[in-house]
Amino acid sequence: MSETIDTIDADKDDVTPAAAADAAGEEKAGGDDILVQEGDIAGDYLERLLDLLDYDGDIDLDVEAGRAIVSIDGGEDLEKLVGPRGTVLEALQELTRLAVQQETGSRSRLMLDIAGWRSDRREELRELGRSTAESVLQSGERVRLQPMSPFERKVVHDAVAAVSGVTSESEGEDPKRRVVIFPES
Repeated sequence: MSETIDTIDADKDDVTPAAAADAAGEEKAGGDDILVQEGDIAGDYLERLLDLLDYDGDIDLDVEAGRAIVSIDGGEDLEKLVGPRGTVLEALQELTRLAVQQETGSRSRLMLDIAGWRSDRREELRELGRSTAESVLQSGERVRLQPMSPFERKVVHDAVAAVSGVTSESEGEDPKRRVVIFPES
């Protein structure tokens, strides 16, 4: 067994930096190909759903930050697919991920946005995180925000991290998990 490991290590030393970069580029391209495939499967699934509901919408597929991004825009009825505070959108995203998993055999991390709701919500949450962090910095008092989805909590944590002198963590159990912002010690 150790001979196998030694042979593999010796082979690594013989790889030129250019060859290693080519291999990394091929691996990344292969990863993007998989994400494009996920996006295509998700797009087909969502197209069938829109047809069943008789909703109009344009589906856009993209790959960003190692994740397939699927957006539906354009139709008047699309707000119904978002639901209150994005609850229907979250459920539809999970169903779409399951459809992709059924086709590919592996779990997908794709992100779904409908009628620009997720991108608009991201901006609202960034502002909430920044302004709350600045308030905590001034008052010295910790603040607990309303319960949020994992997507929402991540956006808030990222916004808080950009403000020096404060930090954040999540507490509680889903669906009542929330962000707590407090001064650094």
